[in-house]
Amino acid sequence: MDDSQVAKTITNFPQLMGCSLDENLKPMVQWLKELGMDDSQVAKTITNFPQLMGCSLDENLKPMVQWLKELGMDDSQVAKTITMFPNLIGSVSLEENLQPKVQWLKELGMDDSQ
Repeated sequence: MDDSQVAKTITNFPQLMGCSLDENLKPMVQWLKELGMDDSQVAKTITNFPQLMGCSLDENLKPMVQWLKELGMDDSQVAKTITMFPNLIGSVSLEENLQPKVQWLKELGMDDSQ
């Protein structure tokens, strides 16, 4: 991340400075990279939605990614989705928001092949 990205990230989520480097920040970046993100995608994701760094991997993010994969997304699609709209996995409720919308889309006749 360049200086402007760091400044934007801290300005938008100063709580980041209270997160543990070894218990929160490094594991989060490593997990994002394991999803297939490159360094520029990780930087873009953190800059655009720094609150993601304060989310629980086990309680929030991993279940959301697992659900996206169950919908048929592969790792590269998940990585692209998170890069483009990181609040999807960091702030949107799976049960209250996403599952009803997917169910509605299915009721419209969409299936996995579309």
